[in-house]
Amino acid sequence: TYGDTHINIVDTPGHADFGGEVERVLGMVDGVVLLVDAVEGPMPQTRFVTKKALALGLRPIVVINKVDRPGSRPDWVVDQTFDLFDKLGATDEQLDFPIIYASGLNGWACLDLKEAPSRGGSASDMVPLFDTVLKHVPTPPGSADAPLQLQIAALDYSTYTGRLGVGRVLNGRIKPGMNVAVMNHEEPVATGRVNQVLGFKGLDRIEVAEAEAGDIIIISGLDDIGIGVTICDKDNPVGLPMLSVDEPTLTMDFMVNSSPLAGTEGKFVTSRQIRDRLSKELLTNVALRVEDTGDADVFRVSGRGELHLTILLENMRREGFELAVAKPRVVYKDIGGEKCEPYENLTIDLEDEHQGGIMEEIGRRRGELTNMESDGNGRTRLEYHIPARGLIGFQSDFMTMTRGTGLMSHVFDDYGPVKADLPGRHNGVLVSQENGEAVAYALWNLEDRGRMFVSPGDKLYEGMVIGIHSRDNDLVVNPIKGKKLTNVRASGTDEAVRLTPPVKLTLESAVEFIDDDELVEITPKSIRIRKRHLQEHERKKAAREAA
Repeated sequence: TYGDTHINIVDTPGHADFGGEVERVLGMVDGVVLLVDAVEGPMPQTRFVTKKALALGLRPIVVINKVDRPGSRPDWVVDQTFDLFDKLGATDEQLDFPIIYASGLNGWACLDLKEAPSRGGSASDMVPLFDTVLKHVPTPPGSADAPLQLQIAALDYSTYTGRLGVGRVLNGRIKPGMNVAVMNHEEPVATGRVNQVLGFKGLDRIEVAEAEAGDIIIISGLDDIGIGVTICDKDNPVGLPMLSVDEPTLTMDFMVNSSPLAGTEGKFVTSRQIRDRLSKELLTNVALRVEDTGDADVFRVSGRGELHLTILLENMRREGFELAVAKPRVVYKDIGGEKCEPYENLTIDLEDEHQGGIMEEIGRRRGELTNMESDGNGRTRLEYHIPARGLIGFQSDFMTMTRGTGLMSHVFDDYGPVKADLPGRHNGVLVSQENGEAVAYALWNLEDRGRMFVSPGDKLYEGMVIGIHSRDNDLVVNPIKGKKLTNVRASGTDEAVRLTPPVKLTLESAVEFIDDDELVEITPKSIRIRKRHLQEHERKKAAREAA
């Protein structure tokens, strides 16, 4: 609350994997504050959310953040933002946007750069930002005296009260104990009783006696609520158009962990427990799809992208689940009798010296260059149109090739004709041939063969991937072989074994790295990569059958 005005601030995800959520959230607000970095300028995610906001007719307020950061270039950022709005079809009214210069870290905002403390000014608080919001954001439409209309834009779940609906009251009033109609265009009108009405205060949820037009609230007690349904007056039910939910573009197989170490680190390991957890996720994660397969231990899970699915996996891992997942695959569509695949708009910001190698790699992945700009200070921005398949596994290669200095982001664009087969991973892998614990001496001898994923003392098993081979073929090795000792050699005269630190696997990097014949084993304590077939003769047989 600022002065006498209650302001609802809703943060939208910037990533395109959550595009449907962004659209629904933007439908609940009357204006947008666009936060732009004073050095980097508008990023591709900025473009994605801004396009949706401008299309809905929302007026933007632009906040240039981090203006006290070394290398900040606020005037350039304002020009870039104006050009972005113009390209996205903004109206003259939307192009006449107010500009706030701010430092979120130090807690000040100002309307003129001369007032910035870093430039000798006296700005000390966020009052200019709040005043600008009150001046430029219109009051909510709708009337508190009209019949009730509330559209559900997001879902939550509570073990005590069941399904929760989050939405904005467009018209009328709502209070606990009220009988309402639930309108879903696909089903007949249902009636129910509202149990609780919760409002927001900061990040906390508070019970409210009554909410009216303009309030964003949470309601409980209604079993039939889903995304887009309208809660309305039971005597005068008037439904609103249903909200759209984005279709999945990427699919992965989630399966029961069948490795020799299965069940040693996780609490929830059975197919029933995994199925129940995925069913619970479907109650709130509306862009997710879960299908059964011919195998009772394997579930096909589809989502908006790698980030969408790896967030779910990370949450399950932290809750104590143990499972294995296969390589992500894109979801194909048949459009007009032609097989089509998802395409993405990729934006890269990198140092000029890395430009050649990155352009060659993206060309290999069937990307088409659409724009290229140099900032004159040794950095270049590249824009590509690329199949989503081409981006699987690219993030780790990109960070290696740019030595950690590159910035990369991508957003879903559209479906298009399927490109020719894309090249696979450059390198093969080192595969353990024994069960046991890794030995320092054996790993030291294998260092010439490639980079390791494991450290001395780590538990290993036959078929587990322990490193990246320096060549393009897979190599079966023995990482538990100790040094042969004789009764002549004194134990203290050996030279100390110095090992290169292993490559630390994260969930995202492991999912990106694996090939079709590999799985990622996920437990609360470990991320491992293994071959789908653990024994070498089984792998050779599977390779012959595939050929």
